[in-house]
Amino acid sequence: MDTRYLRTLVKAVEAGSFSKAAEELNLTQSAVSQRIKFLEERFGHKLLDRSGSKLVLTSAGELVMESAQRVLAIQDTLISDLQRLHNKQRISLCCTPTFGTVYLASVLNSFMLENSTTVDLKFLFNSPDDAIEGVRNHEFDLAVIEHCCETDLSGLMICPLPNDKLVFVSSPSLKLPPPQIELQTLLEMRILTRKDGCSSKRLVCAGLEKAGKQLEDFNGVVTSDDLHLTCQTVLNGGGISFMSKEMVKGYLENGQMVAHEVKDFPHERCRSVILDKDRIEDKLLRSFVNCVFKEFKMPLPFG
Repeated sequence: MDTRYLRTLVKAVEAGSFSKAAEELNLTQSAVSQRIKFLEERFGHKLLDRSGSKLVLTSAGELVMESAQRVLAIQDTLISDLQRLHNKQRISLCCTPTFGTVYLASVLNSFMLENSTTVDLKFLFNSPDDAIEGVRNHEFDLAVIEHCCETDLSGLMICPLPNDKLVFVSSPSLKLPPPQIELQTLLEMRILTRKDGCSSKRLVCAGLEKAGKQLEDFNGVVTSDDLHLTCQTVLNGGGISFMSKEMVKGYLENGQMVAHEVKDFPHERCRSVILDKDRIEDKLLRSFVNCVFKEFKMPLPFG
């Protein structure tokens, strides 16, 4: 069983409600409720009494809660012991696909040159919400994410990076006018968008809502989590997309893609390194964060 379900139960009981647990885990209330429902179906018992103003464990819930705390403690101890095995240190990193595709290789190269070869690295690409939850639940040591600026990062150490600029991109064969373009002109195109939870999709939906429109007003919507596929489809004239300008910088410079901006549309999102406040003194993590900041030619947050 994925231990995040057990962590959700523990957090729900500590918080006293699904809504407060959702805020602390950076999930929707529905997601928290579904995870608890999964546990109840898995164990065949109601685990929480929801009738009062505060969640209360049932008798079965107390048994599961006690075991959940033991399992999570064992997992945390095991991870710590494995990191010390043969004096090896380990970093578990999560980043959004844009940062991973554009910057990660250079950052990793810089980090490995500065540190010994006894460091084990594990990295995953994921949505901002999952990355944030993973850091909070100690599944990841740190994360580098592009995110909407109103995203809740409370309780975490935040190292802000330069904002990420996003633009609509198209193939020159579509003959759309650059750089300023009317939203109505774009709506006549098919749009390739990311899955729910991605900040680029949230920005598109926010901009459309402000203009009294919605995603379904485009002449077709294709949802894909494969950035390479999205780029190739745009290059072939199969539609437009709303992407990080850095992601398609090469295509824009050689004229294979055209960038478009819509007046009053949200074209920027925040970018941050996040880590658990309890890990601030970890020299290895500080070194990695410094390497990220060197990539952006910014003053280092840790000396």
